[in-house]
Amino acid sequence: MFEVPLQPRSLEQLAEVIPQDRIQRLADEIAPRMREMFEGKNIINVNSTDKGGGVAEMLHVLLPLTLGTGVPTRWFVVEGDPVFFTLTKRLHHRLHGNKGDNGELTTVEQGLMSGVVARNAPELLQKVSPGDVVILHDPQPAPLAPMLKERGIAVVWRCHVGVDKDNEYTDEAWGFLRTFLEGNVDEYVFTRASYAPDWVPPDKLRVIKPSIDPLAPKNQDLSESDILGALSGAGIIKDGGFGSASFVRSDGSTAPFTMKAEIVRSGEAPTMDVPLIVQVSRWDPLKDMAGVMHGFIEHIADRSDAHLMLVGPSTASVSDDPEGQQVLDALTEEWRALPHDVRDRIHLVSLPMDDPEQNGALVNAIQRHAAVVTQKSLAEGFGLTVTEAMFKARPIVASAVGGIVDQIDDHVSGILVSDPRDLEMFGHAVVEVLENPDFAERLGAAARQRAIDVFLPDTSLDVWNETVASALRLAAEGD
Repeated sequence: MFEVPLQPRSLEQLAEVIPQDRIQRLADEIAPRMREMFEGKNIINVNSTDKGGGVAEMLHVLLPLTLGTGVPTRWFVVEGDPVFFTLTKRLHHRLHGNKGDNGELTTVEQGLMSGVVARNAPELLQKVSPGDVVILHDPQPAPLAPMLKERGIAVVWRCHVGVDKDNEYTDEAWGFLRTFLEGNVDEYVFTRASYAPDWVPPDKLRVIKPSIDPLAPKNQDLSESDILGALSGAGIIKDGGFGSASFVRSDGSTAPFTMKAEIVRSGEAPTMDVPLIVQVSRWDPLKDMAGVMHGFIEHIADRSDAHLMLVGPSTASVSDDPEGQQVLDALTEEWRALPHDVRDRIHLVSLPMDDPEQNGALVNAIQRHAAVVTQKSLAEGFGLTVTEAMFKARPIVASAVGGIVDQIDDHVSGILVSDPRDLEMFGHAVVEVLENPDFAERLGAAARQRAIDVFLPDTSLDVWNETVASALRLAAEGD
């Protein structure tokens, strides 16, 4: 286990995006209550990676802001081996209602998971004390819950995944996790109430929507010259003499774009004027990158001159997702079997993660340059890439699954595809946007306003305040 260093950020930095009355309320009402509650105490977050994926991104946003309000905040990361992460990936799939691999979830796997977490635990346990609140994120650190409970520490379990309707796979996964969590967690936090299993007490259930940092390199405003310079420098679009490009790091310094993308393609890079259909996500079968590719081939390519870009992290960089390389390899094999004319218009792009801020800034440039952003997930806990694209005023076509339906108002702030496996419906929606620039602009404008209204960091702090206060009270009562 290791601790992630955090630097405080002032709420006032968000004033250029968040309305001043919301900033003032944070500064005058919420922050003082939190400071009083946590005087001499800590809020400690634990997850399984500090880069790659939505959880790490949210923590990089919320924790420095929390620290900036004067509330002591720390972040620890559980480390594991490939066997551990294969097991937790199995849990990830089954919590989404899918089988995933053929592995089991028995007491043997519970013992394996507990053993790995127990080896991590001393680093955390020696630094926590009664009065602290520990927020455990997702299944990976769940075995910490009973260890913390024994020491009288308030525990919140924050689950970022789930599906609305349970089946045999979700039942199996929840039964597996129940052993660690039930009776050891003071408050449960889900993205949607329907994601919670029926054994979670209703009075301990909180619903909190994720949020994005509007000023992070991944979301900050970029000039057109910086967008084109970044994309051409990375090899994503053809170099048109755009010159150097830069972005602003979280510490306020300006940095040049130097990152080179790892790209699987057979033709030339598209020029700046070629419309791009873009999906950005992990290489995960539930994100259905292969389905996006086949939807493009069968229902978009012959009705548009657009190119398709499927963008994900370099698989060597994401330690808690061992399945990523397999998914990318399978997708590449499917791509190699395509006819040359359509294959030339499909680009598989992997972005290095050795500089997470520059990675985020390059994703930013890709999304801002996209004619259409898609998120054709088969299952989705929330889908932060949707909110990110909304904030950038991009027209979005996404599956009507999970938390995506909480983000997009169909045909107002994006287009929802009711059946994520219906490639014809997906293709028709994308073409509808490509063929109607005015419609696309209206979708994008409405999407940005909704992101500002609902999905910026201040919008959930009230509920978090109530959640940690309740967890502290219950832990003190020994509930």
